[in-house]
Amino acid sequence: MAEESIFVEYFGDTPLVRIMNFLILGKDFDYSMTEIAEGVGVGWTSFTRAWKILLENNSIVHTREIGRAKLFKLNTNDPTMKKIIKLHWEILKEETNKHLSNTKIPLVSH
Repeated sequence: MAEESIFVEYFGDTPLVRIMNFLILGKDFDYSMTEIAEGVGVGWTSFTRAWKILLENNSIVHTREIGRAKLFKLNTNDPTMKKIIKLHWEILKEETNKHLSNTKIPLVSH
């Protein structure tokens, strides 16, 4: 991962948090398990442990199949996931505002 996500920094760099961040950022798209594992940069064993938790909590839904690949996306209809998505964007907004308020903008004279 080139640059760490504020959400991941906030909740800790774990496979579960990385997967949730990835799916929240791409919530309008569906992905295969392999695409997600590669996208978040975790090994397959760690990925499948976290994936099992997401499935058990109804946080993700199976959308379709392409060949042998099953595609999934974030369950945006789940009330808990709706709150987590909202929290994700609130944290991002708050941290961005903090960063911007600490950034000095030089005055340009003409």
